[in-house]
Amino acid sequence: MATIFTKIANGDIPSYKCAEDENFYAFLDINPVVKGHTLVIPRKEIDYIFDMEDDDLAAFELFAKKVAKAIRTAFPCKKVAQVVLGLEVNHAHIHLMPINSEGDVDFKKHVKLTEEEMKETAEKIFEAFESL
Repeated sequence: MATIFTKIANGDIPSYKCAEDENFYAFLDINPVVKGHTLVIPRKEIDYIFDMEDDDLAAFELFAKKVAKAIRTAFPCKKVAQVVLGLEVNHAHIHLMPINSEGDVDFKKHVKLTEEEMKETAEKIFEAFESL
């Protein structure tokens, strides 16, 4: 059975798309820790990121790097944090979050954004990604 992330990447479940190519998909987290909190996934289903083949993992990180650059362009910040937890959905994924301090990465805190704010955020990241 397809994971929720596969359904999102395939367009079966709506998402706020930030970037994509034939192998990877990036979209806004619907319960963001910070504005711009983006999830990056491989289209190929694999549960654990470190079970990926070396070439696939390298390509995944390079795609995430480009998404991180787009996030930083769209939302100027000191850095873009990368977090890999992988327990909430059994599909490899990377959390990317614009941050100005370590305290910005607190999964116990979340920001509330309107649907319009989510759309605008995704569009900013998508446009920045496309311009790279």
